[in-house]
Amino acid sequence: MKHFFKAALNWRTETSSTKRYLKSHTISFDGKQELAISAAKAFKGDPSLHNPEDLLLSSLMSCHMMSYLYVCSQHQIEILAYTDQAIATLETNEKGSGKFVEVHLYPTVTINNPNQINLANSLHKEANELCFIANSCNFKALHTATCIAI
Repeated sequence: MKHFFKAALNWRTETSSTKRYLKSHTISFDGKQELAISAAKAFKGDPSLHNPEDLLLSSLMSCHMMSYLYVCSQHQIEILAYTDQAIATLETNEKGSGKFVEVHLYPTVTINNPNQINLANSLHKEANELCFIANSCNFKALHTATCIAI
């Protein structure tokens, strides 16, 4: 089964110089709020806007969480809250190219049953194996999870 996702990018120059193009642009999706995007500050972008690196990291975080919620529901684990403070490592070389080499997720999950803490922590591995975004990346997605019960 195939699923298709469509987006439209719009960029216009604001200068006649090719020495430094502004990197800000918009991406739109039918029926959704338009995203204002730029390059990361380190790459001469507008630091007040999201950048492709932000979006890749947020995609991986979101997809992992949704995959995790799915596997927890299969094991009858009631999730009360889920937070994450992820860090992505991007390495560049002297030629200017680069790549992500690692993303480390630090999810904190709150459940209602203390007897399920070990199972809840172990399900991050299964969630990673199901995650569409993690399966599409050529870098490591690591997890240091914390689970608490109230």
